[in-house]
Order: sequence, then structure tokens, then C-alpha cells
Amino acid sequence: MQRAIELAARGLGATSPNPVVGCVVLDAAGRPVGEGWHQRAGGPHAEIHALAEAGDDARGGTAVVTLEPCDHSGRTGPCTRALIDAGVARVVYAVADPNPGAAGGARTLAAAGISVEGGLHADEAAAGNAAWLTAVLHHRPHVTWKYAATLDGRTAAADGSSRWITSREARADVHRLRAASDAVLVGSGTARADDPHLAVRGVPGAVQPLRVVLDTEAAVVRPGARVLDDAAPTLVAVAKDADTTALDGAAEILRLPRGAREGPHADGADGSGRPGDRRPGLDLGALLAALYARGVRSVLLEGGGTLAGAFVAAGLVDRVVGYLAPVLLGAGPSALGEAGISTIAQALRLTVSGTERLGPDLRITAVGHPAPPARAGHRPSTTANEES
Repeated sequence: MQRAIELAARGLGATSPNPVVGCVVLDAAGRPVGEGWHQRAGGPHAEIHALAEAGDDARGGTAVVTLEPCDHSGRTGPCTRALIDAGVARVVYAVADPNPGAAGGARTLAAAGISVEGGLHADEAAAGNAAWLTAVLHHRPHVTWKYAATLDGRTAAADGSSRWITSREARADVHRLRAASDAVLVGSGTARADDPHLAVRGVPGAVQPLRVVLDTEAAVVRPGARVLDDAAPTLVAVAKDADTTALDGAAEILRLPRGAREGPHADGADGSGRPGDRRPGLDLGALLAALYARGVRSVLLEGGGTLAGAFVAAGLVDRVVGYLAPVLLGAGPSALGEAGISTIAQALRLTVSGTERLGPDLRITAVGHPAPPARAGHRPSTTANEES
């Protein structure tokens, strides 16, 4: 199962709106004879790749898979039928499929006389499939907030300079994070200050994520911006009443309602944070619903502290990846802006899921506690097939 989980991770960033899945097939004597992973949406599932590699050696053997084999036909046939036809005697899976349209594989296999066991390394496999599980259970993309800061929590110096706080190794790791994501998101504040490119570099075979810029008033992104080149697709999200004349023909536009929050940083949802502007920014729930409808299942939030604060205040951050450099600045913008937290009792408590040294820097990954699933009948419309 550990090997199957490793294989599943190879599909990150390439399988949405489907899950990442890995499979290892053992022969009747328990020797590995085939392995595979789900490589792209619409392509063969992990079990199909593994069974093809195993051939006749799969008969009487065991299939070890990270997700309960699907029992429905979409763009591909049911994996349950492939396992039955291959003659496997036993199937061990990690995570039960929560998708009503594809679940039931374990029952079908058992009815065919195959021994079925579930739950092996379920937590680890679920963590690797967090984006897809979030989408199935909550009907929105999984959101990772990434930031880079000094040990005292500053993302730039007092004069605004920020290159480079973290090391080359940490910056290369960010590109791997992008490659594992369906969309990379920044606000207009970051777009104005940095003219970011947001595409993946240095990761062979990477599928470029959708680049999303929240520019509520359509006042920042202009033709010639690096994010508008042809390295990756780009979407500029604006308010429904924004004048987008300057962007005609230069970018795909997504019009969204404004959020209800007002105040000195009411435009925080677009990351601009101009003092004194009381016009609300974009409705972040509507943004995620629109991305979900496009098949986006994982979003990497790379905006500044104001945008991050808006997402935290809305309860829409599932994972945090912080790159900490052994540097002190003492002044400058902080990693997280206003997030609606005024007392220690309201603090958002996370669980550290990993730490790693990257050159001189430290990467800390922490996850939040899952929210209750969305209520029945509140699923947004989508043309994407969750499991095909």
C-alpha cells in the first residue's frame, strides 16, 4: 500500500476532476507483478495499468489500491469488472469511495467471490487525495495557502523589497507545489507589486495550472502582464460591474458578485488592500464554485497577507505550507493579514503534517480540521464527471 500511495502522487495536478489513485498487483505468491497510477482524466484508471502490466500473473493474486475500485461506467469502464475478469482473488483498498455515483465497488467484488478488505493506511492515502475528497464532500476545490517569510513572519522588508527571502531550493519546491495544483491564485495587490508569472518552471512533464488573478475593479491586469503570456491558461476574476474594456481579447474574464464585507480592507478578497477603500471585494465562495464547475479541484493560494486573511476569515483554507528563512527583518508586511480573529480563543488551530529542510530554509506543512460535508441538495452544477 505504501508503494501504491507513492504511485498515486505521480498523478497530482493531472487527473482533475478525478482522484489520484495508485495500484500494485501481487501474484498468488505475494510477489509484485504489476503497478500503475491514474495518469490523466479520461484515461485508464490505476487498476487497468497495473493489471495490464501483471498479465496472467494477476490470476489468483491480490490488487492493492489506494481508493475503493469504481463500479460505474464513464469515459472508462468499471474497474470492478476488470478485476473480476483478471481473476484476482483478493482486493485491499485504503479509502472507501464517498462519491455516490462511483461507490459500491467493494460490494460488487465481494458478490463475485473476491475477498475484499478496506482501510489499510487510510489516513495517509486520504491525505494524498485531499483535493478530490474535499471536492466530493464539500463541493468546492481544496485550498492550500503558500507563503514565504522570515523567522519573524515578514514577507518583505519595510521598503517593500522581498527578493529573495527564501533560498533557491525553497523556490524550486514552490514550482513542484504549483505542478501538483489545478489552479494558482493571486490578488491584484500581488499582481501590481510583483507582475508574477505563476507558471510552472523546472518540473519535467508538468501540466500547467490555471493562473487566476482576482482583480475586482479590473484596474491592475493589463496587456503585457507576464501572467497573460501563453505559458499557461489565465483567468481574471472581476466584479460583475467592473469595466473590462482594457482586457478585451487579452484574457478570459470571470465576472463574480461582490462579497458582503466592508471596511478599510474590504477589497481584501482581491488582494489590493488600498486603505480607505470600502467597496467589498469578490465573493470567495462564488469564486471557488466557479472554479469547481471548471473541474478545478485544488487551488494554490499565492497572494499576499490581505488575500490570505480573507480566505482564512471565510473558513476556506484547508492546508498551509510555510517556507521559513533564517532571516530577521523586524518590520515589513506580515504573512497573514486581517482574518477576523480578535482573541486567542478564536485562533485557527492547525495540525503539523510535515516538516522538511530545503537548503537553509524550513518548510512546514499544517492542515486544518475538516468542515462538515455540504448539505444534500446544495451541490453546485458542474459538467465535470467526478470519477471517469
